[in-house]
Amino acid sequence: MKTGSIWIAALLVAMMFTTQGWCHGVEGYIDTVRAHCITALYDDGEPMSYAKVEVKAPDAKIVFQTGRTDRNGCFMVRADTPGDWRATVQDGMGHRLALNFSVTPEIDGKPAAPSPLSTANPSMSRPLKGGVALSIIFGLYGLLYGWRSRHLPKR
Repeated sequence: MKTGSIWIAALLVAMMFTTQGWCHGVEGYIDTVRAHCITALYDDGEPMSYAKVEVKAPDAKIVFQTGRTDRNGCFMVRADTPGDWRATVQDGMGHRLALNFSVTPEIDGKPAAPSPLSTANPSMSRPLKGGVALSIIFGLYGLLYGWRSRHLPKR
């Protein structure tokens, strides 16, 4: 019985002087912030899902952020330095999209001026490209046959 009492007393003393363990924990929160959403699409409107993205800060030698687009072709970046930034999206199959965007300095937590949404080169849709190509082909054949008919001997 004395041995059991000693162990219980020792356990109570040890429990009285225990401290919090020095381990690390994690915290998280969801916040609505002012960020830039990069959206990458193919020319037919299909999103570039899970494509590799690299974002470079102005005058930086290393990449600011890398990642992949989501299934909708979107990638978020919160740029922290004013200037002209560059985002490059590659799908691994030869398609590459390079976008530039400007970040303006903030005054009292509010942006000084709105930044342009994108500086991507706007392209024509597929049906419009096909129509332009057919127009050029018919136009060239029309010129060729018109020129040939002028230079044929008259009967």
